[in-house]
Amino acid sequence: MGSGERGDTTTINSYRDLIVWKAALALAVNCYAATKGFPNSEVYGMTSQIRRSAASIAANVAEGHGRESTGAFIQFLRVAQGSLKELETHIILCGEVGLMIEAEAANLLGQTDEIGKMLRSMIRSLQQKS
Repeated sequence: MGSGERGDTTTINSYRDLIVWKAALALAVNCYAATKGFPNSEVYGMTSQIRRSAASIAANVAEGHGRESTGAFIQFLRVAQGSLKELETHIILCGEVGLMIEAEAANLLGQTDEIGKMLRSMIRSLQQKS
């Protein structure tokens, strides 16, 4: 099954049908949960940065899907990849400075790895079709 396919059909009626969007949304929810226990001193620091970059991944997939051209969609998927790499860096930093326990950081990084694979696969697929 490809990155944009549903289990029973390959018809995509909405960005909400995309597996990569669902995975990115789940990652954002998990990032919100992971940052709930951060100190108040980080509310404008890592808490904000992690939540913003995590939300940006799903938002860019959705926005790109809503564009009228494949080229624009690919560009938004690339922006989502950038947000994903930014998020990974924030997570690694939080692990290094003790804001996040190793197991939690590893879980989130596992999710980012999977989403990264999906985004790369989707970009390649769309490039081949255009």
